[in-house]
Parts: sequence; C-alpha cells; structure tokens
Amino acid sequence: MMGLPSFIVTLATMWLARGLAYVFTNGQAVTGLPPSFQVLATGNIAGIPIIVWLVALVYLVAYYVLAHSTFGRKVYAVGDNEESARLSGINVKSVKLRVFGISGFVAALGGVVLASRLFSGQPVAGISFELSAIAAVVIGGTSLYGGKGSVIGTLVGAIFISTLLNGLVILNVVAFWQQVIMGIVVLAAVILDKYRQQLAVQ
Repeated sequence: MMGLPSFIVTLATMWLARGLAYVFTNGQAVTGLPPSFQVLATGNIAGIPIIVWLVALVYLVAYYVLAHSTFGRKVYAVGDNEESARLSGINVKSVKLRVFGISGFVAALGGVVLASRLFSGQPVAGISFELSAIAAVVIGGTSLYGGKGSVIGTLVGAIFISTLLNGLVILNVVAFWQQVIMGIVVLAAVILDKYRQQLAVQ
C-alpha cells in the first residue's frame, strides 16, 4: 500500500476497524442471534467438533499452498527479499495483495467462530489476540524479517501459547500478571528471532 510498511498499515487498519466496531455498536454487545448460529461452535461432525474440522482444513490448505505450490514459493521469495523477487519476474504487488486477502479471510473466519462461541458480537472480544498470534508464529520458527517459517511450526507455536494461557488461568494467576507474562513471552520470541537471524548471517 503506497510503499508503506505492511506491519504498520496492518496495525493502523486494526485500530481503525476496532474503533468503527465501537462506534457502530456503541460499545455494546450485539445479541439476538439465531440459535442456528451457535451450531458452528457447539456442533460436531462424526463426533468431532466443527471448530476442529475448520482448524484442520485451514492448516491443511495453508500447508499445501506454502509447501507444494508455485504461489507458496513466491510468498517465501517476496517475504525474504522483495527486490530480488521482483527482479526474478515475480509480481510482488499481486502476491502481497493475495496474501493480505487470504489473511483477512481467515481472520474473518476466526471472528465468526469466536462470535458463535460467545453467541453474540462482542466489540471488545479479541483484544490482544494479535500479540498471541505474533508470539505463536515466532515461537513456531517464522521470522519477523520474512522468508522463513512453516505452517507446522505455527501450529506448534499456537498450541504452546494456548497451553500457556490455559495454564495461567488454571493456576489462578491474576489477569494483570497474565498480561505481564505474555509480554515477556512475546519479547523473548522476538529476541529469539533476532538471534536466529544473526546466526544465519554468520
């Protein structure tokens, strides 16, 4: 977008969308949803929750695209070095546009699932989820500098973060300290990513 840093534009757009959600809902939950909407969160297929099927489908598709398709190779190339990718004949703008579109679709799907679990539209739901997402992908081996990462690693990172959060709740850790711990985890993940980058250069 106009040559602006993607990370900053993403954060700005997130705040914009969150602010508009507050404006349109006046900060109140949206209720009165049809009972059928909750089936997404409570229903199951062959004894397995629908949510698990959705997660498995998203991960399988993402794994295939990144590991076994030309588009996946282009994504890694653009993430590693945009200029080199452009000189190699890759349409960088097209690749980035499609990646952002896919990311937005999956985020929207996650929002629908969360709304189904809460059986309401909560404008304050999902706050700080972005930090957990960043921590999950970095812990899973994805580099914040681009060009390196895997779907399997991200899954492992997400499981780690979820287990950590659930463990803190089970241990009755005060919510304020939960945020402190998550901040430390995110910081440690970024430092680890920087360290891995330095080792790769040497």
